[in-house]
Amino acid sequence: MIKATLVLDPEGHPLSFDAEGHSAEGKPGSNLVCAAFSILARGAFESLEGLPGMLLEGSAPERGSLRFVVRHLPSEAGERAAGIALFLRAGISSLEREYPGEVGLTVKCHWRE
Repeated sequence: MIKATLVLDPEGHPLSFDAEGHSAEGKPGSNLVCAAFSILARGAFESLEGLPGMLLEGSAPERGSLRFVVRHLPSEAGERAAGIALFLRAGISSLEREYPGEVGLTVKCHWRE
């Protein structure tokens, strides 16, 4: 099972994302659930990373693992970052509904420190 946690601030801006695991659907290397999840997560990371002034720390220490933390989010990038987080949340939630037991998403809300 792929387990993911998306942490947002009260305005919906992403603070962090953590995902780990694999889907049991299909053969390794041809698993549609893992492929779809990977595209959503990597696409969100790369889209956030491309925002002007955005500072992210990310890692994928091994197959089936991806983490990133937003270190600096400029105010002018806030709406776009929130939209990217919303797209990531909607995409993973869709996978969760389509493949119950293969994907799990937890969304948390935290105040920035």
